[in-house]
Order: sequence, then C-alpha cells, then structure tokens
Amino acid sequence: MKSRSAVLALAIAVVLPVTGGPALALPAAPVASDAPSGSPGADGPGATLLPPLPVRLGEGNPCTGASGQTATGAAWSQAALGLTRAQRISGGGGVTVAVVDTGVATGVPSLSGRVTAVDGADEDCVGHGTFAAGLIAAAPEKGSGITGVAPQAEILALAGTDDRGVPSVERVAAGIRTAADRGARIIYVGQALRTGKAELTAAVAHATRRGALVVAPAAPDAVPREQRGPDGEMPEGPYWPAAAPGALAVVDFGPGGVRQENAPPAHEPDLSAPGSAMVSVGPEGSGHYIGSGASLAAAGVAGAAALVRAYHPDLTAEEVARRLLDTAYPSDTPRLDPYAALSLLQDRTQAPAPTPAPAQMPPPADPTPHNRSLTIAAVGLATVLLLAALAAVVPRGRTRGWRPPTAP
Repeated sequence: MKSRSAVLALAIAVVLPVTGGPALALPAAPVASDAPSGSPGADGPGATLLPPLPVRLGEGNPCTGASGQTATGAAWSQAALGLTRAQRISGGGGVTVAVVDTGVATGVPSLSGRVTAVDGADEDCVGHGTFAAGLIAAAPEKGSGITGVAPQAEILALAGTDDRGVPSVERVAAGIRTAADRGARIIYVGQALRTGKAELTAAVAHATRRGALVVAPAAPDAVPREQRGPDGEMPEGPYWPAAAPGALAVVDFGPGGVRQENAPPAHEPDLSAPGSAMVSVGPEGSGHYIGSGASLAAAGVAGAAALVRAYHPDLTAEEVARRLLDTAYPSDTPRLDPYAALSLLQDRTQAPAPTPAPAQMPPPADPTPHNRSLTIAAVGLATVLLLAALAAVVPRGRTRGWRPPTAP
C-alpha cells in the first residue's frame, strides 16, 4: 500500500478541471459567520470558477442558487481517501445516513431518489447540508468525476439550523433523536456548538442505544467576529455534539496534509479527513461549489462509516467507530483510511491471545561451535515469531480522545 504522504503529495499536483476556466485555486480559511466556506481571493492568480459555499447567510441575503460551473475531474480528496479501491468493496448500499444540517435538497441529480426529508428539511436555503450530503453519497454524473464516499447510501435530511444556517441546541438534539428513531445507522451533524453539553450528550447516548453512530466536527468552519476575543483570538472548545461520549469528533486537513493557516482550533479530535478545497453539489442543478472546514471532513467520515456498516452489517456503532480509528493512518491525529477500514483484519478485542508454549528444560550445553550456533539461531527465530504474533494484535492507528458511550 502506498504511504499516505505519497498520495497527498501526488494530490497536490492533480489539477481539478473546471468547465470553461483555469485550474482550481486552494481557498483561504473563512473568518466570519457569513463568509464563504473556503473562498479564494477573487483577483488572485488562477482563482477558481467554482463559487464558494456559504457557511451562513446574512439577513436579507438570497438563498444559494444553482452553480453554473461543473468540475469535470476528480477532487483531490477522492484520491487521498483511495475511494476507487474502497468502492470496489462497498458502496454503502442499504445504509441510511442522517444529515442534521441546513436541509438537503431533493432535486439534485447525483442524489436523486435517495433523499428522504423530515418536517420541511427538503428545502436548503444555505446549501451546506446538500453540499455535505453530496460529499457523503453523491453518485457520479456524466461529464463530472466528482463522487461521494458512499454513492449508494440513502440520505435522511433533518434541520439542525434555521433558514439562515444558524444552529440551535434544541434543533440539533431533536434532529439526532429523530434520526435514530427513524432507523438511521449513521448520523452526521454539520454544526459545532459551544453550548448544549447536557442536551447533546443525552441525544448522542439515545442514538447509540438505537444503534446509530454520530459523527460531528471538532471545530466550527468559521467563527463570527463577535464571538472572538479582544485581540481576535478564536475559542478553543469543547464543541458539541462532537465532545459527547460515543460521538466521533473530526478535524480537517488539506492537500498538503495540514490544516489551513487560520482555521478555527479543533478540540480533541479523534480522526482527521480531507476538508479543505472540497468540491460538491449545491442545492439546485448539477453544478458544483467549493468549501472548506471540519464539518466537511466529518461528512467524509460519515460516508466511510456507511461503507463499513454496509460491508459489516453486524458491527455495532461502537465497533464501527473503533474500526475506523484502529485502521486509520498513523498521524498526530489519525487519518481516515476507508479502504483499510474495509479490508484489514482487526481488531485487538477479537484477536486471540497467543497460547504460551509449555515450559521445557534447556538441553545440555554442547561445546561444539556448530550446535551452539544452531541454538542461537533457534532462539532468534523464536523471538521473531513472538514479535510477529504480538504485531498481529496491535492496531494500525490509535484512539486518541474518543470515548465509548456510557452505559444507560
């Protein structure tokens, strides 16, 4: 298997063709609540023709419309996640992923026939929920190489925000509970809230009891200026529901393997995934937008969880989370590897302990050099075999801040 650093280095050189324009430019981190999620400077060299995805809409701003541009090639994130190989094993069919966000538009061609909305969540004025749903489950369309992580998964849309994209604890908690009660196996939450510890922890626990895994960002995509300190410093978290026991907290990285320079600080992330310069669908038509943030990385993890649940339907929510973590590519924050999560044998809890050999008395010492060298070689071979046996039960990645859900 190629090293992840090699894949990322290759991804930097990949050009994402856009119809009628120059190569895609990497975006800067957003700084305000109504700032575009990852919009590059309009006058910069090679600025993208893909419109930026809004994080929120200001009062009086019109709803996000259809994009007039289509990305004809594959996104760098698809190569970084090894989706071509992973999707040969699983496409996420038969798994419902709930999207608790700004809503998910039902008329997007790449999601056609696979979106069920609850209480008006089929209207998405902002576009963030539809964009995330595309990262999770968009099917490839003619003329474009963009695809979601789990292109056969079903989407259950629930509103966690108002029509401007402003979330509330009550909406998000109700969305998580309703999604679990309606049978969603994965619940993606697009917001990182600074309040609501009790309500959102209880909602995640409810979802876990129902067999659903909650995936959420460990940092907001943008921090409004009024929520910053006197010198412009950003809050450090924790953020909910990502910090709740049983939830997977996700942080983003870009094509260079690091986060954008001014990205909001993440609080104790469990897993990292591509989240910068992400390309996905908008709330209308078949065109594409570009966006950045931890919420978009969380969408990729939700899609990967759907692949695993479809391929290993008997795994519990906790077992799916551990599988994603234990097979992650080792890094400061382990990096999502969907192909490894599907294909590697694991885990440490299921591997049988090696049976100790019966104790034996050593044979009488033989002074001849020939037999003495054979004895040394045998001891060396035994040591190698023992180390190999121990390596078989050591996980590939490591769990960092993730905590299993508490008993009800």
